Amino acid sequence: MELSSRLEIARVDPAPAFNLNGLFVGSEGTLGIVTEATLKLAVLPENYSVAVVPFNTIHDAVLATTKVIRRGVPVAALELMDKTQMRIASEGGVTRPRVWQEKWTLFFKFSGSKLMLEEAIQNVKQVTEAYGSQVFEFACDEREQTLLWSARKESLYSLLALRKDSEEMWNTDVAVPLSHLADIIVTSKQEAAALGLNACVKGHVGDCNFHENFTYDGTRPEEYEKAKKAVKNMVQRAIDMEGTCTGEHDIGFGKKEALRQEVGNATISFMDK
Repeated sequence: MELSSRLEIARVDPAPAFNLNGLFVGSEGTLGIVTEATLKLAVLPENYSVAVVPFNTIHDAVLATTKVIRRGVPVAALELMDKTQMRIASEGGVTRPRVWQEKWTLFFKFSGSKLMLEEAIQNVKQVTEAYGSQVFEFACDEREQTLLWSARKESLYSLLALRKDSEEMWNTDVAVPLSHLADIIVTSKQEAAALGLNACVKGHVGDCNFHENFTYDGTRPEEYEKAKKAVKNMVQRAIDMEGTCTGEHDIGFGKKEALRQEVGNATISFMDK
């Protein structure tokens, strides 16, 4: 079945009827393929700002995240990077001359009116200080915004830049309820270390979604099997914690069995029909 943009499913009011947008996009191609799309452009916010806040532990960072969300503080983005990823950001050289603290770090992006920004920044600063952060660095101009956000924006490229010739990278993600986020990250990193894998974490913690990047020697089949095991176990943990096997990377070929574990055979059969 081929759909043209003239169907205009984006204009269907989701309140009194089915959310056709979510249904079609979430079907991952089983209901049809989008061949045309009409985009609506949003007005750019009047002001932006960025804040970078390091923490001593993942639990402190997640507790601060939870408090910010429950307070309803308006943030445009809320990202997390672990100590390993922060070290890689410095060593990769993409953000030079900036050198980052090797700590669990939250990245906040704010947008809106000047008054909204000031209020949001003060609220976040108050929360993060309550959970042990001793540094709260926010941008005062556009140049500082770019600099402070650069570690998060360039995180993947920094990691790729440090790979050796024979190394491969497996990048995957899951999502869990916020109350389980710290536990699954810690456990997954511990398993990767026990398997002898290099692993680092970054995530969209405002959406309870995180990515774990595994680096392994692609010339050694046993190393690939270790990475495969680590990914499989991380996915199973997410399902056991009432989360989902994928946050934004979709199912594809690699997580077909994980989807079956998550939703069951009856749901898969229904989608097949």
